[in-house]
Amino acid sequence: MRTDVAATLTISSPAPSAALLQVAAAAPAEEQLTVLCDGRPLTVEEFAVGEARVHRVELGAGTTTVAYTAAVEGGGAPRPVSPAAWAEALRPSRYCPSDQLEGFASTEFDRTLPRAELVERVAAWVHDRLVYTAGASRPVDTAVDTLLAGRGVCRDYAHLTVTLLRALEVPARLVAVYAPGLDPMDFHAVVEADIDGTWCVVDATRLAPLRSLVRICSGRDAADTAFLTTLGGVARFRSMTVTATVAGRLPEFGTAPYALP
Repeated sequence: MRTDVAATLTISSPAPSAALLQVAAAAPAEEQLTVLCDGRPLTVEEFAVGEARVHRVELGAGTTTVAYTAAVEGGGAPRPVSPAAWAEALRPSRYCPSDQLEGFASTEFDRTLPRAELVERVAAWVHDRLVYTAGASRPVDTAVDTLLAGRGVCRDYAHLTVTLLRALEVPARLVAVYAPGLDPMDFHAVVEADIDGTWCVVDATRLAPLRSLVRICSGRDAADTAFLTTLGGVARFRSMTVTATVAGRLPEFGTAPYALP
């Protein structure tokens, strides 16, 4: 299955500064990234941070437009869970304070269930507990804030799912993806959990088919997977458009954990 993705970002800056981008597909068949400041091309440096492809851009004073397009072919082997990733995905993190919800998670869920069933039940519980509400959460909200508020957007659903899984001693991490079928279209956040040594994805929002997702990057939480990080305090994010389409019919929606390539 071929998937075409694209993202356009607009950033304004009164003085030179820097930005980090995480918009590139993890394994594209073909891609193009163009960064222009008031029509002038800017130099882009790519490097790896863990499994993420990060692009650093030195912004000029003015308006910068980032345009990314890629084609991704379906398939690919499931991703094994390395010892280092296993350890990192069990630890509490900035937005996923799993140590604060250990007692709560143990009361709500049966730890003795088979791992795949436990992961699916946690995602279903988060889906039923929260109300998807655009603009309902703050950038600083943790999974505990989301649990208490009872509402949020995809990153909030993902943070709560990750937190509960880690509290149950299931390694889990947040994954940023392009999501064909998502409406309205945007960057999307889902969760990968360790099931029998393989990273398998679930999505508590149930807003896009799991088999249509295109991986961008993964991390402990949204702090590791932000599509844009501006440095120096002067640049401002202005606008964004995202598209993701599959060739042919969109896969069926599903809830069972899926090994995302």
